Amino acid sequence: MTPFGARIRSLRQARGISLKQMAADLGVSSAYLSALEHGHRGRPSWLLLQRICGYLNIIWDDAEDLAELAKLSHPRVTIDTAGLSPKATLLANELSRRIAGLDDARLDQLLKLLRG
Repeated sequence: MTPFGARIRSLRQARGISLKQMAADLGVSSAYLSALEHGHRGRPSWLLLQRICGYLNIIWDDAEDLAELAKLSHPRVTIDTAGLSPKATLLANELSRRIAGLDDARLDQLLKLLRG
């Protein structure tokens, strides 16, 4: 599940809206919305993001936060280290190889370190 998908699911459930109903109201299939929530689809389009914000009545800072989550929620990331130091390439490859085995505490540590 992506951060964006988790947030959408949480907001939808908090409002008591079924996935099927939200999908129908947004004009997308329930399979697509489910895949978006579970991280099996990439980022939503800007238009769909705006429709989701309107549908869930999300405004201002919360809408900006949701848009930022959408940007950071592509489930298949590619890291281009061409032209960077060998250590950057090593880091990218180690992270790719080991990320599935990291628990939430370790992921939080790494995120804190990277966000400085």
